Amino acid sequence: MCKVLKVSRSSYYKHLNKKESKRSIENKFLEEEILNIYKASKCRYGAPKIYEKLKAKDIFISLKRTQRLMSKLGIKSIICKKFRPYSSKHKVESRENIINRDFFTTGINQKWVTDITYIHTIKDGWCYLASVMDLNSRKIVGYSMSKNIDTTLAIKALDNAYKLQQPSEGLILHSDLGSQYTSYDFGEYVKHHKIIHSFSGKGNPYDNACIESFHSVLKKKEVNLVKYFDFDTARLAIFEYIESWYNRERIHSSLGYITPQEWEDKSKRVA
Repeated sequence: MCKVLKVSRSSYYKHLNKKESKRSIENKFLEEEILNIYKASKCRYGAPKIYEKLKAKDIFISLKRTQRLMSKLGIKSIICKKFRPYSSKHKVESRENIINRDFFTTGINQKWVTDITYIHTIKDGWCYLASVMDLNSRKIVGYSMSKNIDTTLAIKALDNAYKLQQPSEGLILHSDLGSQYTSYDFGEYVKHHKIIHSFSGKGNPYDNACIESFHSVLKKKEVNLVKYFDFDTARLAIFEYIESWYNRERIHSSLGYITPQEWEDKSKRVA
């Protein structure tokens, strides 16, 4: 064997008896932990969030080492381009913009934002998701899906949020100037529940950037990666993304690397 390998007998036996280094053993352990976190996130986490999840498990390594090990494993997050909202060219009647891009809050259920997005299915064509986000916790507090993009869809999402959160009087709800939100029925629902309705300005997409950004990431990290057969399949996938993943598992840098649900629970304990 030594002749075949062209090495001395002493070098050959030294190699056989060589113990695996501490660093190598440590790297194998870290690689396994990183892979577990990565798979649990359904390939959505990049190095910064995997680094934070390791810290939460009392595993302290540098961000650069996390990046190196991920590179060695050949894994990376699903890339999301920075969200850039666009303005609508439709002519709409202007309404009062109360929030006016002031997204600051001191507690949960003070300011909500809502919007509607499109989701395609093979059998049922386009379906529609209306979502409501709490600006304090970034939690999706209510949502609804439908085969029709109408006022009922918008009201159902808000009603689900209202029943779950039971906000105090004076809640501000911000939306764009879509017909679902400027309709008589939606206005009556808001008025009945003593919710203050704020609207984006004409041609100012950044006014509702938080919820539009959520829908953009939802598309890139879930919807655009699969083809839903029908409405029911899509609805189940969206339910799992929002309830199982986004609200309860996905950590947010803006929240100090905890989940929206953890932030809300923490806020309730402090209040």
